[in-house]
Amino acid sequence: MKIDDIDRQILINLQQDGRKTASEIAKELNLTVPTITERIRKLQEGSVIQAFQAVIDPRSVGLDVTAMITIISSSSDNYNKVIENVKETPEIIQCFSTTGMGSLMLWIATENSKTLEELLRNIQSWPNVTRTETQVILSKYKIRHQLPIK
Repeated sequence: MKIDDIDRQILINLQQDGRKTASEIAKELNLTVPTITERIRKLQEGSVIQAFQAVIDPRSVGLDVTAMITIISSSSDNYNKVIENVKETPEIIQCFSTTGMGSLMLWIATENSKTLEELLRNIQSWPNVTRTETQVILSKYKIRHQLPIK
């Protein structure tokens, strides 16, 4: 989907505050509410806008351990099964296919070190997973959910 400057301005507004109303955006951009509403609908249908969600601090809901886990596989056999397992594992917040040593990078959140260990054992039992490398996140200095739209 091709986006124009008006779409970009709408996206910037929604990234700053996902609860901002079409009326507020229309006023700011000097456009009509139906114009903004229609453009937001098209941005959603075109998968430019993928979700409207609350961003929650994991620790505030009892998820005290966050980590990045690299999955290292012996081959690409059963890759789709591994992806299926990823999708079915609620502790995995995000999964990325990567270059380098590992094939997948997982961002996870668990309650404590015991539940992290259980999750790691589960992941290590998946087909073709030869090992994992885990980096526990100690501090967060920047978490940004806004893209640098220009």
